[in-house]
This record gives sequence, C-alpha cells and structure tokens, in this order.
Amino acid sequence: MKKTIRDFDLYNKKVIIRVDFNVPIKDGIIIDDNRIKESLPTINYALEHGAKVILMSHLGRIKCKEDLEKNNLEIVSNRLSDLLNKNVIFCNETRGINLENSIANMKQGDIILMQNTRYEDLDGKKESSNDEELGKYWASLGDIFINDAFGTCHRAHASNVGISTYLPSGIGFLVEKELKSFDSVINNPEHPFTVILGGSKVSDKIGVTLNLVKKADYILIGGGMSFTFLRAKGYNIGKSLLDEDSIAFCTNILNDYPNKIIIPIDIVETNEISNNSNYNITDVSKIDENKIGVDIGPKTIALFKEYIETSKLVVWNGPVGIFEYDHFANGTKELCKILSSLDATTIIGGGDTAAAVIKYGYKDKVTHVSTGGGASLELLEGKNLPGIEAIDNI
Repeated sequence: MKKTIRDFDLYNKKVIIRVDFNVPIKDGIIIDDNRIKESLPTINYALEHGAKVILMSHLGRIKCKEDLEKNNLEIVSNRLSDLLNKNVIFCNETRGINLENSIANMKQGDIILMQNTRYEDLDGKKESSNDEELGKYWASLGDIFINDAFGTCHRAHASNVGISTYLPSGIGFLVEKELKSFDSVINNPEHPFTVILGGSKVSDKIGVTLNLVKKADYILIGGGMSFTFLRAKGYNIGKSLLDEDSIAFCTNILNDYPNKIIIPIDIVETNEISNNSNYNITDVSKIDENKIGVDIGPKTIALFKEYIETSKLVVWNGPVGIFEYDHFANGTKELCKILSSLDATTIIGGGDTAAAVIKYGYKDKVTHVSTGGGASLELLEGKNLPGIEAIDNI
C-alpha cells in the first residue's frame, strides 16, 4: 500500500506535486483541459491544508530549440489560474536562482508552476533519462513530493522517480483513483467481463491480450489491428493496415481461444482516408483488394452490442475506427453510446479512446476515463509502474 497525500502534515510545507498538464494545444488554444481539471482535487487539498504548492509537468516533447516555444507551459498556467480562481505564479525556468528565490519567497496558499520539465531534455535528455543530479536538485526545492501524474507513471523520469528518491513521497487523488479502477480489473474482475481492443497495431496490444484473455470472458477486436486478425483467418484485407510480424500471434490466439476472441463480420472501406472520400460497407469476406478498411460496420456493432450488454465489467482500450474523420467514426461513436447505457462498470483506457469518449460527450456516463494511455496499457499488461514503485509504502 502506497502513501497518499492524506498521510502527510502539509501545513507550511513546500509540497512538490508532479501533475500531468500534457494537454493538446492548437493555435495557442487548449483544446481539451480534462487533465488540468483532474488535478484540481489534489491541488485544492494541499492548499486547504496550508501548503506552499510547487507544480511540475511536462508538455509535449523537446527535441530542438523550436520545440521550446510551442511547448511552453505559460498558457497552462493561465488556464489553471482560471479554474482555481486564484493567481498561479508561473516561473519560466526549470532550475536556477530565479526559481529558487520564487520558492523561498512563497507564502502559505501560494502556487508556483515551473516551466516544462522536458526543457531539460534539450541538453542530454536529463528529465527523460532520470538524471540523478537533476532529480536531487528538484527534490532540494521542496519538503514533500506527491505524484499525481498517472500519465507518466510508466516512465522513470527525474520528475517522478528521481525526486521521490530524495523526499518523503505519496500519491495524489488522481493517481489513487486510477490505481483503484484498474486494480478491480486486474485482481478481482466482475463477470461477465468484456474487453474491447482497438487501435492500429496488434504488436502494441500483445501484452494486454495475453494477460486479459485469461481473465476476460470475451475480447472484441476492432480498429486497424482487426485486419491482421482477419488476415490470420484467411480473409483478403485489401490495402488495410497489416501488422505482418503479428500474424502468427493472431493465428495462435484465435486457435487457443476460439470462443473468446471476437472479430468483425463487416467493415467500412474506402479508396482513401479523407473527409471527402467515398466509402461503403462490406462483409469481411468481400473486402475490395484496392480499398482500405477504416471502421467496423453495422453488423459488427450489433454483434459487439450483444456481448457488451450482458457484461458487468467492460474495459475499452483503442478506437475501433479512424474516428478523427467523421465518415469513419460511427463504430467508435456507437460503442460510446452502448457503454453509456450499461448498468455495469465501464473503464476507458486513456489516449485516443479517452479523447473519443470526451469528444462525443460521454465522459460522465461511464465509470472511469483514464488520463494515461501508456500507463493504463502497462497496468492492463500486468506490469508494475516505475512512478508508483518509487513512492513510499505505508
């Protein structure tokens, strides 16, 4: 059992909270602020208990100097200030005398947001490689460390594992909620238990499939990865996405679990992936050799619905079509609708699946929408997360 923020006396302490403010930004506007909102309970708890709050987050990837401007956290600082209805001090540094002075001058109830932790990746990937000196320096800025960035818990970075090596540490409310949600899936799932897997590559989901096929009653396969399963069953898939190295895996798991692995029976196909392209619905036995599969069809939606509606637990990781294009979003949209009407526990893996559920307005109609795609995937694979392992035990 890991310590949480509740286990510490925060009064007049400098509390470093690693949050996940890695939000999508387009033309200087935050498109989706869900991750910022999810951090508020932990931040508010620290403020209510008399802490001086120091926030750290990454935003995007920093590979060259041009990346610095577009991944500047100042815009996030402004949005956080609006959400808290409170001034947030933005410090345009990740280290140095200005940052140190700003922290030294903090009063109870003050909040500082440091600049993007991955600015430290510009010179030798110090953040992403968990540079020991950097982790030790950041730890020297505070008294207590709280990890509330579930989206980076599968990575060992200086801003999570590094800091927690040198400070008393616990998890925040968001990470606690995420771990509890996935613990029920991994260790004590209700039955019938149905898993929906989508996304592009089979290779990205081999670990999840192998772990959950032993626990789940059914695994429904959609998205680009379904075409490798269809090829393994002997179907022509035209110009659809094929993960050739995973055909043998698909063949073996279909043979080993013929009644558990459910694949599409019809699909949407098109000549090109665009909003202006023509498309049609076809049975999987009649896929045009010159076309690309882009979504599950209505018969497959109805088939999947039969399995989902009898379930007590549903976990969904990966869209079942290219939902960024309206023509190819119907399967993903319909699954959102089906899950929203269930009297069951419904857990949505992060990343694109979470983005789809939020986009179509179903976030509040499912049990849990994860904020971490990679982290949730690794938990579902049965792996330990370095960012959690590094936290103090009770």
